[in-house]
Amino acid sequence: MASDRNVLDDVNRKVVEEFRANGGKVGGPFAGSDIVLMTNVGAKSGKPRVSPLVYFPIDDRILIAGSFGGAPKAPAWVHNLRANPRVHVEIGTEAFDADAHELPLDERNALYPRVVELAPQFGEYQSKTDRVIPLFELVRA
Repeated sequence: MASDRNVLDDVNRKVVEEFRANGGKVGGPFAGSDIVLMTNVGAKSGKPRVSPLVYFPIDDRILIAGSFGGAPKAPAWVHNLRANPRVHVEIGTEAFDADAHELPLDERNALYPRVVELAPQFGEYQSKTDRVIPLFELVRA
């Protein structure tokens, strides 16, 4: 498990470096996707954590999905956001503070099909897990 975490940290670190070096553009599996760097505070550690995430610009909103590729457990950042919803956001060359709001289930259920339209793999992720993949809106503070 620790080695999986180290591999994920290494991949994320490389994506963050590429994002910042190229004005928010990245290649590899994220090429062509809308990417946000979200810095939040670890619920247990209190330390800042940077996560490169695909975001979905729907109805002038910034939505992120806690998919973790359809794993049975949500990514750590979901737990962290629920404990500490204030985040720092980087999109392209713009950076700002925001509050992360978890969408209520009915709103999430109404918007998730639009997420899948933009990124079909998120439909596959939901089908792989019994948990409901949460959606969060990042609202400029």
